[in-house]
Amino acid sequence: MPAIPLLVNVAGSVLGGLATAKLIPAFREHFIAARLCGRDLNKSGGEAVPESQGVISGAVFLLILFLFIPVPFLSCFVEEHCKEFPHHEFVALIGSLLAICCMIFLGFADDVLNLRWRHKLLLPTAASLPLLMVYFTTFGNTTIVVPKPLRPLLGLHVDLGLLYYVYMGMLAVFCTNAINILAGINGLEAGQSLVIAGSIILFNIAELNGDWRDDHLFSLYFIIPFFFTTLGLLYHNWYPSRVFVGDTFCYFAGMTFAVVGIVGHFSKTMLLFFIPQVLNFLYSLPQLLHIIPCPRHRVPRFDPSTGKLSMSYSKFKVKELSDLGAFIIKIAEVLHIVDVQRSKGEDGELMEINNMTLINFVLKLIGPTHERTLTLLLLIIQVLGSCVAFLVRYQLVRLFYDV
Repeated sequence: MPAIPLLVNVAGSVLGGLATAKLIPAFREHFIAARLCGRDLNKSGGEAVPESQGVISGAVFLLILFLFIPVPFLSCFVEEHCKEFPHHEFVALIGSLLAICCMIFLGFADDVLNLRWRHKLLLPTAASLPLLMVYFTTFGNTTIVVPKPLRPLLGLHVDLGLLYYVYMGMLAVFCTNAINILAGINGLEAGQSLVIAGSIILFNIAELNGDWRDDHLFSLYFIIPFFFTTLGLLYHNWYPSRVFVGDTFCYFAGMTFAVVGIVGHFSKTMLLFFIPQVLNFLYSLPQLLHIIPCPRHRVPRFDPSTGKLSMSYSKFKVKELSDLGAFIIKIAEVLHIVDVQRSKGEDGELMEINNMTLINFVLKLIGPTHERTLTLLLLIIQVLGSCVAFLVRYQLVRLFYDV
């Protein structure tokens, strides 16, 4: 009975969440001794804070699922109860674990070696290859249903072939980096991941009575342990943060979401749960592509006198700005989505523009704010994004597909 493996999974996940919450403070001094620590830029003074704590939640997650591997196949240990061993399900489970394991390792390497952004794009691409091979060997379907408005041109179905695998690889890259660029304040990385994971759990449960029941059950096997281990991490990462999650967690979270979205066959719905991350990515794109100068850190500016956060700015000479960059700033200024300040310097006119992140945009709308309040507002936006995702998935989808 599928209910038994699911109950075992939930029980193990709860224990894993408690273990994560206990192990993080236990390993604090080990990380500090290894110099995997830093200072909180949004606090005055303070002691060293351990970094890369996502590796602990990731290790507990892997341990839970390693122990869980035989559970869905227990009926096959009794010969008369098993007609044929489900090799495709076993391959999907092992291959998905391999992809996540690779991503945790590569994320920890990034935290230790402080890799460049171009490497941050290559790492998820490499780690997604086991996942794509799992899809190829277990499902392999690259045909999509065409939305109603495009059917007169393309017909009912289109076979994307290799392009479908390119799309899935790009999904893995986007999920890992989307969480990484919406970060910089206490509790945000773990908090947004917890909301997304909770939304996926609700979606999977709602779909358990549908035609793709086994795929959503497979998704739950992964996303429930992730939810509870992330909850244990968030307990220590919440304001005032006693640990930093590091790029390890961002990569681990993103690859876990990519795994359940691709192997669970709901990658389009998965992207709907990333609405705030998509908006942040589009808003950040001019700086990410260096069309507009981008500093290494785009975290908000901390005012020690008030204890509040305000927008951080990128300062540069106007003459260094390309024509495309000047055009983008002009349009953004007209739309009131950026704050631009101009001044005269010794070498010509200077310009300051707020760093283009969703965090700074919220600060532009509401003004200087306490860090904990800012995190709560951003998580409320994440929850609202999930509400919109469910509305689109179960109501507006009727405009584009036959449901």
